Amino acid sequence: MKSKFLILIFALSSMVMIAQEKLADKFFSNYGYLKATELYQEVLKKGDTSLHVLTRLGDCYYNNSKSEKAAFWYAKALQYDEKDINPEYIYKHIQSLRSLGQYEEADSWMKKFMEIQNNDSRIKDYNPENIAKYNELANSEENNIVKIQNLPFNTKYADFGSYIHNGQLYFASSRNTDNKKLYSWNQEPYLDIYQLKVDKEADSVTYGTPNFISAEDINTDFHEASVAITNDGVTMYFTRDNVGKSNKKVKYDDKGTTHLKIYKATLVGEVWTNIMELPFNDEVFSTGHPALSPDNTKLYFVSDREGGLGNTDIYVVDIEGSNTYSQPRNLGEKVNTEGREMFPFIEKDSTFYFSSDGHLNLGFLDIFKSNILKDETAEPENMGAPYNSGYDDFAYFKNVSEGDNEHTGYFSSNRPDGQGSDDIYAFDASFCSQIIKGITRDLNTNEILPGVSVKLINEVGKVILEVESGEDGAYEFTVDCNKTYTIIGSKKDYKDDQKKVTTDNEHEKITEADLFLEPLIFESQIVINPIFFDFDKSNIRTDAQYELENIVDVLRAHPTMVIKIEAHTDSRGRDKYNEKLSDRRAKSTMEYIISRGIAANRIESAIGYGESQLLNKCSNGVKCTEEEHQINRRSYFYILKE
Repeated sequence: MKSKFLILIFALSSMVMIAQEKLADKFFSNYGYLKATELYQEVLKKGDTSLHVLTRLGDCYYNNSKSEKAAFWYAKALQYDEKDINPEYIYKHIQSLRSLGQYEEADSWMKKFMEIQNNDSRIKDYNPENIAKYNELANSEENNIVKIQNLPFNTKYADFGSYIHNGQLYFASSRNTDNKKLYSWNQEPYLDIYQLKVDKEADSVTYGTPNFISAEDINTDFHEASVAITNDGVTMYFTRDNVGKSNKKVKYDDKGTTHLKIYKATLVGEVWTNIMELPFNDEVFSTGHPALSPDNTKLYFVSDREGGLGNTDIYVVDIEGSNTYSQPRNLGEKVNTEGREMFPFIEKDSTFYFSSDGHLNLGFLDIFKSNILKDETAEPENMGAPYNSGYDDFAYFKNVSEGDNEHTGYFSSNRPDGQGSDDIYAFDASFCSQIIKGITRDLNTNEILPGVSVKLINEVGKVILEVESGEDGAYEFTVDCNKTYTIIGSKKDYKDDQKKVTTDNEHEKITEADLFLEPLIFESQIVINPIFFDFDKSNIRTDAQYELENIVDVLRAHPTMVIKIEAHTDSRGRDKYNEKLSDRRAKSTMEYIISRGIAANRIESAIGYGESQLLNKCSNGVKCTEEEHQINRRSYFYILKE
């Protein structure tokens, strides 16, 4: 007999645990993470250490950006056999560890994640070296804002180095297959300078057909690239192999190496002509990649000349006259390293951009920006994804002409998703945002309800922001375009209200989303949705538990409040039996509330009234639907003391 009794107790305990877990799941699915956390914790205390409970606890904390606790519960879950675990929880654990700065442990889990998810896009650029900075850069916040486009005029050959002036885009390309000379480095034709027309509309850009630059004697059988044009559009600087003036043959130094030089050309009509070599070139080192300061008084360039800090450094000269320049000055160690610094570009606000493989990077050349021209102590900043990848990323150019969108521009990269060895990418960093705002009100009276906690929740259920509505009931969020959000309003003694809002691509659009919270206390009652019971049953269903949590919340918020409970049945069955059934329901309701930590003396009574107080016509002998009968199976919660 004793063993049967113990089995019965265990079975009842298991049923309670399962019911509470279902209740926690219901709160979780409705973004009620705090309540779900509390309920999962109680299930855990009762001995349920299932993978479901542990991962849900992790998710509750993860979605509220509580990294330390999220990592703790994910770690508990990951003690299960890895093949039983959804790999997504491994990734969330990695993210939580990174947030805590535990990069080495995150790295060890990343290796396991890679073994399981070897085709996952999140690991394609993974590099175990310098994990902290790598992940910061590879997961730049701008990654969700900046749009990049591989341009339609790219080819399977090298295309790079964009520069726009007066509606023309200039770039270098090795697409000229008529040139039978092949560059031994990559077995592609030598580079030429091309141009094409760019037409910009409000929401689109179209590109014309590329043609050789309109010029006399710029393109040769050898390399030409990297254009910079003065503001007046009269002078162009470009890079070329060291080619003899008379025979147009490449010239080599005594070691058999040909070097790059910077030349300039003058626009006469619509043709670039009068090619002239700059005086600071030399036969024994390279000089190339010209870039002009916004006021055109300085020329920046790249060189491997003697006295530099690394393989190639960036230098500057003052433009003193028509063909007079100062002595070249090295930009110093805040820019140059022992590696390669290349492709300078100066924005109109004097922000300095360049590419380097010597500063901390994602691999090979990365694009950096610096305030070195305004502050000589400024450190360069890696621009992160999507500008940079694990491949060569270089030749950054930002639109600077009058009327151009200052958030757009171009860069070049040999990342594998392109069309060729190097491709040109357009970027648009215009931040499209919208506003969701509203007024929080009392559902019953429509009056303004101040002090409501309003949460903004993203598509995967993570709480992004939380604000409190003001005295005027107003709240406001700035959100991204083309996303779906859930807005939830919560306040003591009120039921939550939530709205779902989907944004489109209209910048600065405003969406109104008023929230209407239903009061839980009305006159002398705590008013919740009806507590329904199954026919002839007195056990508390999960949907009833969900509603009863409102009673628990009110009693917790009012520690001296005392209530009484009334329960009612439908008319089916004998009157006396229904009175006893409703009394059992009242008692089970009371027991549930007490089980949630409410003192028993705060519930003065829990009494059933059977079918004596029906709400509709469905008395004895009247034919009614199940839904009509269920209306009469209900409970009331009267406040006896505040």
